[in-house]
Amino acid sequence: MKFKYTRYGQGIFRPVIPIEVIGRQAVPYEVLVDSGADISIFDAEIGTLAGIDVQAGEPSTLVGATGVEEIFYLHTVDLLIGDVKFRTTVGFLPNMTRNGYGVVGQRGFFDKFIVKFDLLKEEVELKNRT
Repeated sequence: MKFKYTRYGQGIFRPVIPIEVIGRQAVPYEVLVDSGADISIFDAEIGTLAGIDVQAGEPSTLVGATGVEEIFYLHTVDLLIGDVKFRTTVGFLPNMTRNGYGVVGQRGFFDKFIVKFDLLKEEVELKNRT
């Protein structure tokens, strides 16, 4: 599967791709494919929209670029990317909407796909490992 980078203004483009988060219902969402992220982190509101009781998940903490420690909640969910549906663990972080998209990281995404970034073509390619 190949996805074009998403443009965010003059000269700013990122490997942001469409997915669906599946709980009691499927919710479309956009995520940054981020090789520097340890795990996948989504906005808690997306989990709620999917019918997940976000705060019932396993609490954990992260420290972002600002140096502030924040609590997020781990859940095992189904994700749909293109025509590939798989089960994985993601963290739901309250008040993440300021970014506009989630992040898919090493555990739970890069271990499921072979990922190829092509900056000159402005595209990211995913190959299912199964």
